[in-house]
Amino acid sequence: MKFSEMPYQRPDPEAVKQQMTALTQRLEHAASYEEARQAFLDQQAASRSVETQATLASVRHSIDTRDAFYDAEEKFWNTFGPELEEYEQAWKAAMLASPFRKDFTAEFGDLMFLNTEIARKSFSPEIIPEMQQENELTQEYEKLLASAQIPFEGKVYTLSQLQPMKTDLDDARRLAAWKADAQWSMEHAEELDTLYDKLVHLRDTMGKKLGYEGYTTLGYYRMTRNCYTKEDVEKFRAAVQKYLVPVADKIYRKQAERLGKSYPLSFADAALEFRSGNPRPVGTPDDILAQGMKFYGELSPETKEFFRTMLDNELLDVLSTEGKRAGGYCTSLGDYEVPFIFANFNGTQHDVEVVTHEAGHAFASWVNRKRIPSSYIWPTMEACEVHSMSMEFFAWPWAEGFFGPDTRKFLYSHLAGALTFIPYGTMVDHFQHIVYEKPDMTPAERNAAWKELTAVYTPWLNMNDSDLPFYTEGRRWQRQTHIYVTPFYYIDYCLAQTVSLEFWAMIQKDPADAWKHYMAYAEQGGSRTFTELLRNAGLESPFDENCLRGVCAAAEKWLDDYDMTGIL
Repeated sequence: MKFSEMPYQRPDPEAVKQQMTALTQRLEHAASYEEARQAFLDQQAASRSVETQATLASVRHSIDTRDAFYDAEEKFWNTFGPELEEYEQAWKAAMLASPFRKDFTAEFGDLMFLNTEIARKSFSPEIIPEMQQENELTQEYEKLLASAQIPFEGKVYTLSQLQPMKTDLDDARRLAAWKADAQWSMEHAEELDTLYDKLVHLRDTMGKKLGYEGYTTLGYYRMTRNCYTKEDVEKFRAAVQKYLVPVADKIYRKQAERLGKSYPLSFADAALEFRSGNPRPVGTPDDILAQGMKFYGELSPETKEFFRTMLDNELLDVLSTEGKRAGGYCTSLGDYEVPFIFANFNGTQHDVEVVTHEAGHAFASWVNRKRIPSSYIWPTMEACEVHSMSMEFFAWPWAEGFFGPDTRKFLYSHLAGALTFIPYGTMVDHFQHIVYEKPDMTPAERNAAWKELTAVYTPWLNMNDSDLPFYTEGRRWQRQTHIYVTPFYYIDYCLAQTVSLEFWAMIQKDPADAWKHYMAYAEQGGSRTFTELLRNAGLESPFDENCLRGVCAAAEKWLDDYDMTGIL
């Protein structure tokens, strides 16, 4: 079924609650595993149906945040979702207490019980009001960014639409675009500060209501961290500073030389990789999607069927339009057993990465679309990001179809960008740990903390640039949506990027063998923890210092040896 044809209907809250209660009672009173199993399967179907309607409303609201109907539906789900959580928790408690737990484990594995135990640590009915307020505030933040109207060169742009000008090869025009972007952000800086302050205190309150020191422990539980700890993340950060920051710094020093710019680079100059301009895709959005079909069609029979289904059923919404939410994501529509990709094409390399990155998520969910329980369709988020970031590297043999004359530029840029991203992403995570450990920090103190971390993780940026006070005052974090919407998510990208670099190294030696490892990883879905998924697929853990050291050395050598003749 095409996405436009999928019907949406707001569920009756009381009917859903009654259904959930009845299913829980059936499980509790089951006299045999067969009865308990049927109650479990019926609960899976009921939850999938509700989730599908919630997702339809959310996606359609993302596509046009000005749509009054879906704006109202989003508000409904912001309230109803937390209310429903109480009934979900009752079901989870019944599952944990079931006398047939061993039978369930034998058939479906034990991870769903481990994750259920973690989920129960992240909720109590007493935090429902805070959860509802949190939803309202994150929606307000997203609507604020989506509503941006930025005057530039006599026209008005959204944040996404302005992005190509922020990488323009003309120095003056590029700086002007950065100034326009920063001006809008400065005009809304106080509003952004207020929203975040409210979110931090709300989350701190939730954590303390549940008996934790604040939000950090709760945040880890909400991210379903089931195989590593805050201490493991701290060790990873130390390895990033030791092995990766020097490599990234070297990349930016070479960039400064290519551009004829002084080091450290201004934010506007750091955005321009080559004097001749950053790699840009060739053709229209339709051309990019067509090349995506060629890539997936030739990569494997499974990927061919998957991407054909995506195109035929309108399961990609990629054009940047007025009122559209910023950013991109992949989700799934359980009742229809299909994923959905949301993005904002803007004429940059990002457009191709949508087709490879987000479709990497989508493909993994497609492979696992029939899994029971449905929670096994997706693994935890750091494991999910391996699917997407690694798929970007598998697309390299098809790069010329995406980038034409900029192909050689793109290959260098993509690998360099993967390496330079990890320090930034790790900084985002480090910043959030500081904030939630000290929730009463003032906005000025938060900005100072960000600025201090910038010197550690991204020393190539000139923080004394008077042209862009929004950035040099340490406010850049206000534009990182994950910090507002999904706290502690961002380290997942960094862990996954490290694993994706493992895949990159494999691809250089034997692409077919690398794909076997990828499928061995993807086909497990969310049935194992992150570290188990890696081990079962013959991959190293990013928490092993040798992993980061090894991929850094291999990638640095490749970049050093890369023929830059004619690339300016």
